[in-house]
Amino acid sequence: MVEDVVRDRKPETVAPDEGRGQALLQRLLAGTPGDPVAPRGESPLRHVTTIPGRAATTVGWPSWVPDRLREPLAAAGVTAPWAHQVAVADLAWAGCHVVVATGTASGKSLAYQLPVLSHLLADQQATALYLAPTKALAADQIRAVRALGLAGVRPASYDGDTPRAERDWVRSHARWVFTNPDMLHHGLLAWHDRWARLLRRLHFVVIDECHAYRGVFGSHVALLLRRLRRLAAHYGAAPVFVLASATVADPGASASRLTGLDTVVVTEDASPCGERTVALWEPPLLAELIGENGASVRRSAGAEAARLLAELVIESARTVVFVRSRRGAELTALGAQRALSAVGAGELASRIAAYRAGYLPEERRALETALDSGELLGVASTNALELGVDIAGLDAVVLAGYPGTRASFWQQAGRAGRAGSGALVVFIARDDPLDTYLVHHSAALLGTAVEATVLDPMNPYVLRPQLACAAAELPLTEACLEELGGQPARSVVADLVAEGILRRRPSGWFWAAARQRPHPAVDIRGGGGDQVAVVEADTGRLLGTVEAGSACTAVHPGAVYLHRGESFVVDELDLDCGLALVHPEEPPWHTTARTTTDIRVVSVRHQQRCGGVSVALGEVEVTSQVVSYLRQLASGQVLDAVPVQLPPSTLRTRAVWYTLSEEALRAAGLPPAAWPGALHAAEHAAIGLLPLVATCDRWDIGGVSTARHPDTGEPTVFVHDGHPGGAGFADRAHAALAPWLSATRDAIAACECPTGCPSCVQSPKCGNGNDPLDKAGAIIVLGAVLAAVLDALPAAAPPQAR
Repeated sequence: MVEDVVRDRKPETVAPDEGRGQALLQRLLAGTPGDPVAPRGESPLRHVTTIPGRAATTVGWPSWVPDRLREPLAAAGVTAPWAHQVAVADLAWAGCHVVVATGTASGKSLAYQLPVLSHLLADQQATALYLAPTKALAADQIRAVRALGLAGVRPASYDGDTPRAERDWVRSHARWVFTNPDMLHHGLLAWHDRWARLLRRLHFVVIDECHAYRGVFGSHVALLLRRLRRLAAHYGAAPVFVLASATVADPGASASRLTGLDTVVVTEDASPCGERTVALWEPPLLAELIGENGASVRRSAGAEAARLLAELVIESARTVVFVRSRRGAELTALGAQRALSAVGAGELASRIAAYRAGYLPEERRALETALDSGELLGVASTNALELGVDIAGLDAVVLAGYPGTRASFWQQAGRAGRAGSGALVVFIARDDPLDTYLVHHSAALLGTAVEATVLDPMNPYVLRPQLACAAAELPLTEACLEELGGQPARSVVADLVAEGILRRRPSGWFWAAARQRPHPAVDIRGGGGDQVAVVEADTGRLLGTVEAGSACTAVHPGAVYLHRGESFVVDELDLDCGLALVHPEEPPWHTTARTTTDIRVVSVRHQQRCGGVSVALGEVEVTSQVVSYLRQLASGQVLDAVPVQLPPSTLRTRAVWYTLSEEALRAAGLPPAAWPGALHAAEHAAIGLLPLVATCDRWDIGGVSTARHPDTGEPTVFVHDGHPGGAGFADRAHAALAPWLSATRDAIAACECPTGCPSCVQSPKCGNGNDPLDKAGAIIVLGAVLAAVLDALPAAAPPQAR
């Protein structure tokens, strides 16, 4: 039953097909013969609300926009700009650094195109730079600029797909260069003397989708932008920065942390928006299946999403399904195609495809063209499309699992109804503590402000390689060290000098190895190094790549690897050569790597004792090793666990942890035999719920629990960042400990399973096979910690997240 529908919009804002979202939802709830929505009869719908549409507020063109620009924009359908577009454009034209933070499809592109293109038309020597987190987004934006047909602007793409022969032309002639942070680092800053023409006349720098720059990646990009400003100043330029962001908390502060500049903020959205029906959907428990250790099994979010995608395509609804992984995108597209064939609609199967990172350039470009033309009706995508092609006119968006932040949720949901028509958004909960919590506590998702971005440019593990690169570009001085990090930067430079990497001279610090640049060794995305090539052993065909840091979990021996609908099984992983060899095979299962972890406390930055409970934040050393993988059917049924032998890895990072004295556990009514399972279950659930308070993914973090840790001497639960030096997630967890653990306890208590399942306390990456786990004991442990923390912490004023 559809309930809690809000209808307070003025009649004049209603488009003729505003009921489209409601109609599609009712069709999904009806199911198909032989494939009911819920096998046991209960509705999967946990909450539904209708978000009213909004009328546009248009204004006149700024007087400084030339007719040469207005006329092609009008021909493209832009007869009058929206108010926020002009507000941003006026500020940028006046020389103010500005960030616009409005919803998806709110026309942020025009807001920066107006000042950039107007200036390029007025000054034939001026140049501009555009940065996007993905190749697809940059490619889409350059297509839009080229379509205007403006003579002399000479926009050009400079990314990993740009042929070598074209790169010289871009350096010599392009006036608006569209690139990404990786190429900025490796291709432009590292060889800045070759880009002197661009840097000398650089007037604007556009940073699109700037909310994507968070964690370690965001910290690297923040220092990249400081290096860019430093080199521009060296060549005599002081560019204006224009940033475009999804709706985030405190966008001005986030933009300033990213660029190091004071920015003006524009957040009032004047674009039109169609009515959106938002449904929270929980797949049913499958009585006929039993999961690991006898746990209940739900229909997987991917399988449910494939079924809904097939239904929506039958209804001729243009649909994108966002899934969490590359493999998930492939499986969802395949599942929808098979579902269509099973109901006699096989002719529609060719109009569904997967879109993800890791495809070869020519494959990716072909898919983007098919999306843009409407040839594809349904797409299963990773967030490569969330931050990618500027698609319009979608009838539905399906999210197969929480994307990690409320900002990303609304960014993905905003793809629906982009043309001002009614649309449907369905959030399908994965068998995961956070997803389960959100569909049962809708206000935590739909009624809570979006998060602020978390990044820490002062992380020494980020500062060290960035300062080395900066010194190789131009000698460091006291003035630029202040700009690049202040005292933390000076400490890192002192270490680099002591190690002989930099040399101190009266005029500054110089890179010691003049014939060798440090840039190639720096992984700005925090993925752990170079790419591992996935190659078909019999033919030598390159299928794709995976990051070296995730190779042990993604392409370990025995792993199932999917590419463009083809299934392969990994035969061999050679980490030294960066090569994974595979053979074609279509087993009925998929694989999930399991990891064991040990942790050692290196230093304690903050600690507070609250009776029998202590809470701490500090630096730790984490040793992890993939020891096995699960073979699991699409239904969720676990077949077995297969051991593997792979080398361990060590990580120095930050963690938050709490301890309970043995007396506190006994006083709470928990016998010693239950301590390992209770702590283990509390750890798993806390990892799953941390993205609720920090802008992270559960795969960005890890944890360890033990009934007695040698460094604390007590029963302890650790949750640590998954990146060297930390990405700010543990700090945020420490600052928001009470709401984080309260939500964790509530999620466990609300789960309907009897003894623990993936929706509450089981973890998909647990190297101990989710054993032991004590669901009831975890509630007791968390209750004891919260009772002590809530009583003692308000007066303590713990440090804020970095």
